[in-house]
Amino acid sequence: METPVNPWIATAIVFGAAILLYAILINIGARFVERIGGGTTDSASRVATLWVMARRVVQIVLIVLALLIVFDIWGLSLAPFLAIGTVIGAAIGFGAQGVVRDVLAGFFILAEDQYHIGDSVSIAGAAGTVEDIQFRVTVLRDLEGNVHYVPNGQIVVTSNFTSLYAQPVVDIRIAYDADVDRAMEVMLEELNQLSTDPDWAERITAEPEMLGVQELAASAVLVRARLTTIADQRWSVRGEALRRVKNRFDAEGIGSG
Repeated sequence: METPVNPWIATAIVFGAAILLYAILINIGARFVERIGGGTTDSASRVATLWVMARRVVQIVLIVLALLIVFDIWGLSLAPFLAIGTVIGAAIGFGAQGVVRDVLAGFFILAEDQYHIGDSVSIAGAAGTVEDIQFRVTVLRDLEGNVHYVPNGQIVVTSNFTSLYAQPVVDIRIAYDADVDRAMEVMLEELNQLSTDPDWAERITAEPEMLGVQELAASAVLVRARLTTIADQRWSVRGEALRRVKNRFDAEGIGSG
């Protein structure tokens, strides 16, 4: 005659096995992610983002399986729980349409590769760096350190500032009594020097473009140029370009508006 296993011991074994299996799967998954994410920065970021979501799915699946096995060990019938769950599910379903929409939107964000963890984006009126993409929300942290939780279902338009490359615009206002042609020549010279500076050349991926006069404003002439940079370097490059052009204009005696 077989000796019945103590349900407390069996429960401990089930949860211990679930934890062990989770650790094994995470270890295998981490190695796989490290191997296939070793290419470009963009592919590595995408793989890392998908891996975060995959870990959460594994957690949920193992927890549900462990609970079902424990119920069986203790001889608990699932019928009452299923009945209660059906009633609660029907009641919640009427008010959970937004949650379902958020989850589906989050799935398509990942499937369509709209943005990854670490990207700088503007979504649903909030801008910042993506810290996490959860089933229901995207977590952003802005320049001031504020954290924004944006429901995925509310994201209609996504602006990704760190995808592939960027083209920061450099606008300078020139006084009406200044020589505009000379100002444009000096401006382009400074931008070309910036693009060949060893400290900045790696961030700039193409020759600067002079777009010329863009506007005759009330008190100044707007002159515009454009740079092509590594995506997440647009702000630092643009700031350095403005600094250099301003200093050169001062040295040349070119008045700004």
